[in-house]
Order: sequence, then structure tokens, then C-alpha cells
Amino acid sequence: MSQVTLLPVVKAFIAKGHGSFIDGQTQFSAAAACLPVIDPSTGQTMASVHSASAEDVDAAVASARKAFHGVWADTPPSQKGYLLSRLADLLEAHGEELAQLESLCSGKSIHVSRAIEVGQSAAFLRYYAGWASKINGETISPSFPSMAGERYSAFTLREPVGVVAGIVPWNFAVMIGIWKIASALVTGCTVVLKPSEYTPLTLLRIAELAIEAGIPAGVINVLTGDGAVGQRLTAHAGISKVSLTGSVATGKAVGKSAMDANLKRVTLELGGKNPAGLLQDVDADLAVAGLILGAYTHQGQICASPERIFVHRSRIDEVIDKMAKGLQQMKIGSPLDESVNFGPLANRAHYEKVLGFFNCAHAESSVICGGRAIERPGYFVEPTIVLAGNRDDRLLHEETFGPVTCFLPFDDDEELVDLMNDSPFGLTASIWTNNLSKAFRMVPRIEAGTVWINMHTFLDPAVPFGGVKGSGIGREFGGAFIDDYTELKSVILRY
Repeated sequence: MSQVTLLPVVKAFIAKGHGSFIDGQTQFSAAAACLPVIDPSTGQTMASVHSASAEDVDAAVASARKAFHGVWADTPPSQKGYLLSRLADLLEAHGEELAQLESLCSGKSIHVSRAIEVGQSAAFLRYYAGWASKINGETISPSFPSMAGERYSAFTLREPVGVVAGIVPWNFAVMIGIWKIASALVTGCTVVLKPSEYTPLTLLRIAELAIEAGIPAGVINVLTGDGAVGQRLTAHAGISKVSLTGSVATGKAVGKSAMDANLKRVTLELGGKNPAGLLQDVDADLAVAGLILGAYTHQGQICASPERIFVHRSRIDEVIDKMAKGLQQMKIGSPLDESVNFGPLANRAHYEKVLGFFNCAHAESSVICGGRAIERPGYFVEPTIVLAGNRDDRLLHEETFGPVTCFLPFDDDEELVDLMNDSPFGLTASIWTNNLSKAFRMVPRIEAGTVWINMHTFLDPAVPFGGVKGSGIGREFGGAFIDDYTELKSVILRY
């Protein structure tokens, strides 16, 4: 039987009442509305969550500020690292429970929930834990002239910015939530998370596990609710930094709010319309396998996924044919069916948005395969390939954030670079070729925060990640995140 049987602990967690997690415990706002949590594979309500009130937002920020100035500030770096590693252990120990919860909420394949949401989240936590004792300043020799034999020295300190508001999207609630938790905690900050109203359950469970791991109450808080809760949180005077993963429109609004609130720090990861360029010598089988994995995992609901695919004119028919045959072999069904590799879209609002792009594709472009909703309960659509009529087609410029790739042929490498850069976004890109000399010469000319060669969508905790142009501000991972979560203080002394 390939259908996963829900664990009793998962059933029990879903059935219980849910509210915000503040100062180490669940708190319900009796006056606020209850929001439904919908199973996207059926379209049916499976749980409900109390939306946080304005008082809850104040309480969560106050709890985080108290923990920042008190317990967490006094926790030695090595202990911070140990506690993050302990949380990673608990993620793995409760891995199947968390994976099932996440698949139920988001519609992602149970394989993806196990390997990425749980497995990679634990790996990222352990990577970040290693930074806890390595956040250092530097010593400097000033050039002040000595007037009477005195000397000067200077050094810098890295100090945590304070309480971080982490706004987490619905596509990877666990992993992106963990990125924000780890970045904040390892630098000495505390955090108030606001998950999407569509996928709140896994982060609420992780907040409980954090207490079990020994992370003090108030260091991690979770506020449930819709966008209005996020707006109150990011504008709150007690928040020192906002880390948002979301849409460009939301990012602009959050950035403006942060600037208005005393120039609050922001890290904005805002998605993209990511290109892949397949050169004339491309290994078509390698590229097709990589692009199907990169573009259709979790039904294309990944900010780094390739959506614009430019293929040398001499190879485009071959590549599209192989892509279409690969998509036709996908098994579509329940995300809890281990034999399935393509499930539903995550929520009704996004389902309707993708259907709108399908209508556009049928009107303006050539739909090679897919392009329709699937007649069954839930939010299922077909994996889709579109051939653009020209470079101005809408589907080459607007992010679908769904299982849609739009192809266009090119004739020479100069045209390819121009096409790849013809976008307001600049998150990721990929080049597919056996000519690494040519690829390395193209990389500096491509306007993207990450450029892959003969691969796409893979992330590693040691490699900084973030976008240029409309795809955001700041970087995650590597050591780059430290600049965004700490203030640099200079100390100068005379002796």
C-alpha cells in the first residue's frame, strides 16, 4: 500500500486547538477570528487556528525583547550552537510527524517533506550552529598621528540587532522558517515568526520542540493569522529587523514600512522569473532531467525554479519533445501517496491564479502539454509546457510560481544573455553546456544572485543565496547572513 498512514500523534495535533505560541506556550485570542487550515488535496478544512490579536502581537514582541535582553544575551555562544544542534536532533526524531503535517498543509509530496522540509532543515540548523562561536570583529591600527608619544588602537564588535520578525511563506514553511530561526538565534537575536495562514501547523509544532530542546521561552515566538498580523508585526516599534520571504508586492510594502519605522533593517527574498539557457552543445537528456526536477518539484512552487527556458534554435524541438514525454510520465495524486510525484497546488487562491495563467497561455502562446485543471477534489492542475510566440509574451515576464515552463528559441550567445537579463527579477539562473570556458565567461554577464551550471534550484547552507534587482535585498546562508543580523560597533582607544 503506497498511501501513508497518518501517525496517531499527527491526528492528535491536528485535532487540538491552535493559537499563537508566545513565551513558551500556546495562547488563544478569544476575540479574534478562527482561520481554517485546508487540505489542498481535498479542499476540505482539517483544522482551525486562532488569529493573533493586536494584544497578542504586543505580547509576542515583549516576550522576545525580554528574552533578548535577559536569558539569550547571557547564553554563551557554544551553548547557542549546542541548542540549535539539539533542535536539529529533535527535527529528525520527529521527522515523519513533521513531514506528514507539512504535506497535509501544503500539498507537497511526502518525499519532498521528508528530504527537504525535515532533512535539509536539520542540515541547515547544524551548519548555522557551527557559526555560533565564530562571529567575530577585527583589530585595526588607526593612523592618528602621535602628538606626545601616545598610541592608538581600535577593534570592532559584532552585536545582535535585537528582535527579528520572520515572515514565512506557505511553500516551504519548515525550511524557510528554520532559516530565519537559525540566522536570528546564532547571532544572538530572538525571533517572532509569522507563518502563512495556509501552513501554520508545522512551525507551531517546531516551536514546541524548541522548548523541549532547551531553548528558553520567549526566544522563539509564533504568531498565527493573515497578512494583517504580519503588517502589525513588521511595523511594531519593538522589532529591530524584518526578514521576509514572499512576493515582490509584499516585499515593497514591508520595506517601506520598515524604512518608515526608524530605518528598520530588512532582508527581502522576493522570488523571481528564473531563466535557464541551453546552449547548442547541451546534453539534452541531462538538461531535461535537471529542468523537470527543478521546475516541477512541489508543483513549481519554489522561488528559485526555472520558468523561462531558452534553447538554441537547432535543439529546441528535441528538448521540448523530451520535456513533454517526461511530464507525461508523472503520476499525479495525493501528496501522502508514496508512488506520486506531483500533487496539488497549495491553496485555492494560488490555484485560481495559475488557472488565470493557463487562460493567458491558451490565448497568447502555444500550449505544448498541460494547461488545464484536473477534475477531482482539491487544487490539482496539469504540469505545463508553453512555447512563447515572441520575447514579449506575458508568460516570459510574470512569475507563475507554478508548474509552468515557457520556452523560446535563440540564435546566438549574445541574444541568450540579453533574453536571460530581460526581466525585472534577478534571483537565479542556469547555463547548460559542455563548454565550461564559454559558461564561465557568461556568468559575470548574467543578472542573478545565483548562477548554476548544468543544474538548477539546489541550495547549500555554505553558499550565500539571495537576489538582485526586484528579487530582493540581502543574502542568506554562508557567512553573508551575519552582516544582516548584527550591528558593527567600533571601539577606539588611546594609551
